[in-house]
Amino acid sequence: MTAYVMMGVSGCGKSEIGESFAEAIDGRFIDGDDLHPQTNIDKMSRGEPLTDTDREPWLDQVGRKLDSDGPVVIACSALKRIYRERIAREAGRPVTFLFLEGSRAVLVERMKHRKGHFMPVALLDSQLATLEPPAADELSVKASIDQPRERIVADLVAGLRERE
Repeated sequence: MTAYVMMGVSGCGKSEIGESFAEAIDGRFIDGDDLHPQTNIDKMSRGEPLTDTDREPWLDQVGRKLDSDGPVVIACSALKRIYRERIAREAGRPVTFLFLEGSRAVLVERMKHRKGHFMPVALLDSQLATLEPPAADELSVKASIDQPRERIVADLVAGLRERE
């Protein structure tokens, strides 16, 4: 596999872990937040959760960015199975979803300390309510965020090796 989506709710470390993971596999990292249309960013900045309709063009863009040579890692919440299926369909190749999971308390603490991010802590509960963790039949590896970044990346790499 060379197409990866670092997934999970806001505050789980998708960008930070995604960059480190991409470096570990000699891949390219793309932050999915940069692919959101401005209307989505404006809506989230106002504390309004996105609808499935809001997400569709963004998910399509994420999938298209995965359709390239070499390893690509994109940070994207990919909260629902239908979102992951849409991304994989647009990518046109198998996509492995790297699920970062953690407790609400850890997530809130992380979000409180982020600077300059458009996603307010107030939207965390709507993301947790929307989250459908990857099922056993999906291409995925999970790691707990309640540990140092290096350990999370090592767990993801080891999980990929176990899937091979």
